[in-house]
Amino acid sequence: MLSQTSERTIPLILQCFLYILLVKRSIVIVRYPELHFFFLGALFSAILALVFALFKIKASLHMVAICGFAIFVIGLNIHLQMHNPYWPALLILLSGVVASSRLEMKAHTSREILIGLFIGIMPQLLFLYLWL
Repeated sequence: MLSQTSERTIPLILQCFLYILLVKRSIVIVRYPELHFFFLGALFSAILALVFALFKIKASLHMVAICGFAIFVIGLNIHLQMHNPYWPALLILLSGVVASSRLEMKAHTSREILIGLFIGIMPQLLFLYLWL
């Protein structure tokens, strides 16, 4: 639990470098296009969270992660034409559980939860458009 936004900068910078390394070296677009765009979206989410932290705006990184993953699974479900409603429904439910637990623990305000939700969803939706 990093309560100050200044404590988030170094971990987010490290996370961005790790995502860059992953996208450039390991999960290349030729071999794994879906995962490549997922981690590229995660990189952009981390960059957005870092920018928000630099402007002293706190976002729920838990919400960034679970909402980004939920959008990826929904897109993967559409892409592979699986017609399986259970995984997306479970992840949307888990997003609500994460949000309510962060509010219950008083780790975030509802504004910070919503900022995290949008930071997690928007890059995944943009990259979903590219690979879907």
